[in-house]
Amino acid sequence: RDRRDMIDIARAERRRRKTDNIDGWIRIVSRARSDYGFDPLKLGEKPENLARYREAELMHARWSMLGVAGAVAVEATGYGTWVDAQPTTWDGTAKYLGNETHAPLFAVIGVNALLMAYVEARRGAASAEERLYPGGQFDPAGLSKGKDFETLKRKELANGRVAMLAFLGIMAQNQANPGAGPVATLASHIADPWHVNVATNAAAIPWL
Repeated sequence: RDRRDMIDIARAERRRRKTDNIDGWIRIVSRARSDYGFDPLKLGEKPENLARYREAELMHARWSMLGVAGAVAVEATGYGTWVDAQPTTWDGTAKYLGNETHAPLFAVIGVNALLMAYVEARRGAASAEERLYPGGQFDPAGLSKGKDFETLKRKELANGRVAMLAFLGIMAQNQANPGAGPVATLASHIADPWHVNVATNAAAIPWL
């Protein structure tokens, strides 16, 4: 075992002593990847909840990575911003790569709700491990079959956590600079960092 594996198991052992629950201990060991002891809300103290929280974290991490990549790529290639793509009124229409789709907001919400309900129902029927790492057609590169799969799991979760913070930043930027995407706001900051930053924007720090 590498040093990180031993650290993960040591952390799980300390939690086992607190919970005194062998079933919870087994679940913690199996989910101990990327656990660095930072848990200010004490979400990991109940083993029966930990597995569900880790699953939810991984799902949010993957969606955030897709969201950040999409928001940056569309704007960087000149197809508008993530703000322009979404309809803001019930009679407004959504855009895709800068093009009108003629799909009203109600239709967008309805189609997404149906598709997500179907996908989540299928995912919920799978085993605990398959819900996290389904493999097969969802792994065309065969990464789950490599010897470094455990390392890739840690990297995926670490990058996903950064992506969740990044998308929170993208939304905050839009609140401070309505209509501006992440590429435009970054370019503005680079062009004049002393006058375009968090300390000079009243929406970011209102009391300054």
